[in-house]
Amino acid sequence: MIQPASLEDILNARRSVRKYDTQAQFDHDAVKKSLELATLSPNSSNMQMWAFHRVISEDKRRQLADICMGQNAAKTANELIVVTVTPNIWQQRAKMNAETVRAAFAGREDSTTKRALKYYDSLIPTLYNNDKLGLRGVARKLFSFWIGRNKPMVREVSKEDVRVCLHKSAALAAMTFMLSMREQGYDTCPMEGFDSHRAKQLLGMDPRHEITMIISCGVRADDGVYGERHRVSMTEVVFEH
Repeated sequence: MIQPASLEDILNARRSVRKYDTQAQFDHDAVKKSLELATLSPNSSNMQMWAFHRVISEDKRRQLADICMGQNAAKTANELIVVTVTPNIWQQRAKMNAETVRAAFAGREDSTTKRALKYYDSLIPTLYNNDKLGLRGVARKLFSFWIGRNKPMVREVSKEDVRVCLHKSAALAAMTFMLSMREQGYDTCPMEGFDSHRAKQLLGMDPRHEITMIISCGVRADDGVYGERHRVSMTEVVFEH
């Protein structure tokens, strides 16, 4: 395994590998290290509402591969990582962050401290406290629209907006994980083609949690990458204002 030396090397070497070498040696500790680094990823309001389920046993990997529609990237992997979001734990995460702010600014009750505490004690509960039908989110949306008539205002305040926000944070962590795996000489493939209901059942997950993606890990086979990397022209995706 060739270990890339720089970030540019890592980015160029990382590919979505569709088939792994099942005979190659694989160090599961590399996954542990990469997950530790993944938790350093930026995330909305430092709420860290993510979880990573390692599927290591051969039996569960086989079952999960079937749940991933039999994709080669899943069937030949040495380990599968199920990246999830955990929307139901917002209260304990908000409390954790508020306590951290109080400890960091102990004895210094200035306007910055008050704003930070108000954020976690008041704003976060307002945003994350949602009912099943999302009616509170509709009310927030209307309030945001009304305030936004005269000044800049955050518009993404519905229950679905919060859901999207959590998945974005989890995706950032997933990317950090995949780059770390590549830095250690291993390959990955992020997969979205899976039966989320059966995957959660297999792993005994809280039904309130949602799967962002499933990442397979291993050493690429000679035919594991299906072709040269193709990207559209920068002029199609980069705009200057």
